[in-house]
Amino acid sequence: MNIHSPVYTTDNTCQDCYKCIRHCPCRAIRIDNGRAGVIQELCVACGMCVRVCPAKAKKIRPDLPRVKYILSSGKKVYASLAPSFASYFKDCEPTGLAAGICQLGFAGVSETALGAQMVSAETAAFLDRAKSGVYFSGACPAAVDYVKKYAPNHVKNIVPVLSPLLSHAKLLRRTYGDDIGVVFFGPCVAKKNEADRHPELLDLAVSFNDLDQLFLAENIKPEKIERQNHVTMLPQNADEGKIYAVEGGMNYTLRGTKNDVHFVTVSGLRNLERLFRDVPDAAQIGSCKIFVECLACYGGCVNGPVMPVEYAGTLTSIVQIAKAYEGGNSLSRKFDIQIDERIFAEPPNEPAVTEQEIKLALTSVGKFVPADELNCGGCGYFTCREFAKALLANKAETEMCVSYLRQLAQRKSNALIKYIPAGVLIVDRHLRVVECNRRFAELFDEDTVLAFDACGLVDADVRLFVKFDDLIASVLENGGELQRYNQVYDDKILNISVFTISLHQSVGAIVQNVTSIELHREQVSEKARAVIQKNIITCQKIARNLGEHMAETEILLREIAGAYTEAGKGNKPPQNTNTNTNKNESHN
Repeated sequence: MNIHSPVYTTDNTCQDCYKCIRHCPCRAIRIDNGRAGVIQELCVACGMCVRVCPAKAKKIRPDLPRVKYILSSGKKVYASLAPSFASYFKDCEPTGLAAGICQLGFAGVSETALGAQMVSAETAAFLDRAKSGVYFSGACPAAVDYVKKYAPNHVKNIVPVLSPLLSHAKLLRRTYGDDIGVVFFGPCVAKKNEADRHPELLDLAVSFNDLDQLFLAENIKPEKIERQNHVTMLPQNADEGKIYAVEGGMNYTLRGTKNDVHFVTVSGLRNLERLFRDVPDAAQIGSCKIFVECLACYGGCVNGPVMPVEYAGTLTSIVQIAKAYEGGNSLSRKFDIQIDERIFAEPPNEPAVTEQEIKLALTSVGKFVPADELNCGGCGYFTCREFAKALLANKAETEMCVSYLRQLAQRKSNALIKYIPAGVLIVDRHLRVVECNRRFAELFDEDTVLAFDACGLVDADVRLFVKFDDLIASVLENGGELQRYNQVYDDKILNISVFTISLHQSVGAIVQNVTSIELHREQVSEKARAVIQKNIITCQKIARNLGEHMAETEILLREIAGAYTEAGKGNKPPQNTNTNTNKNESHN
């Protein structure tokens, strides 16, 4: 993102749609990590990408802080107002709009159309003295930059006159002094390039949108300013120059030139591109003069990139401009301000590529023969060869090729479906097979496998051979997913998962044959039950034998204990007799 350039991209909002590439006549877009950035050295600031970007990621450089700074600088600042203001501020009188601008702090407001009248007068004089040939207008800065970059051989045919804006800036400085500030308000982005290149004439170029924001910030409503507070345009009102805002307007101001000049208008850089594909040589032109009014915006400035989409370029917007034009031309106008300009070619430094390099680039996106080149335009480029050149120039990425991504995704999908260790099925809303793998066919009879090997079962009605079509039909109708485990179908035990791919349109199923697993599990279970039963019997036998042994032991011990007790009672001598006898014996 380079906010110092007239047009830049906010990366975080770019949506990878490539619409800017499709509409950019200069291919001044580079894709990096899926984000579209502007290549400034290739850009002519036509603003087309700003207008078409659906995510509003392309932005025009905001110069409002600079406007506020110059207004606070202490010097007098004058506004140059593009003639298309009548279409943008269609509910506001010119003098009311001028009053609103002056309330912002401007010393005065002047119409850029005054500079347009100077340009027309100088161009008419040039055509009068010019030899036969084809000549191009230099009024539109974006169109001039396009010729300088992309048709450099025809730069010599551009009428060497400053643009209306720069001519007007010269007029203002001649009238009010070189120490003033000049700020342009209009529908054009390329005017920012003019301001950047000619700071000695033009301080800033900002859009009508920016002027609207200034009004909003200061709570100024120019359409509601009372008439007694209106301000007239300086140094005077413009006349025929107002018609410059519409296609062919410049030519209206030139009609009447001598030597029978033929006037042509070409608007839109795409049309200019076609124009320069085949320019006649001097022999084909003969003795006539052809003047081509070149405009970057289709329909003229009234359809500039910041004009409201709802009425930009409509008949109503054209009428708003045309009704201010009272006819006439600029041929008789005289002025003593020098506005001629030398124009030089500035072709971009595009790297040369060979045919072999183009073929290698095409191969990287799966295009090996000319038949593979679909030229679908999905990448933003009109042809696959253009896209290949962009790849070589590091302006594009292989992921931009829609057909390549589709093929890549299909190959990955096919590999996953083929090698996944389960049956895979995808059906449409008519319960017909869209895709399946061989493992799915193997769940059924030999005829199904043969049919799969022959045609992949594509478009076959699953109800003819699938036993669980009721599950598929239920998910197709209700959405969500269903799972069934250990379902017995004929001689097989299946685990089935059915899920929604596209609601009411397609469903998928993953089916796993668990027959052998379940049989093995049953066998293990039977063996476990047999071992348990045997253990129980063994324990019972042990318990019985142990019980018998313990009973016999208890009886024996009781008998022994009883006998011992009785014997002890019969043999015990009296205690007192023995004592006395012993005493007598001791006395004796």
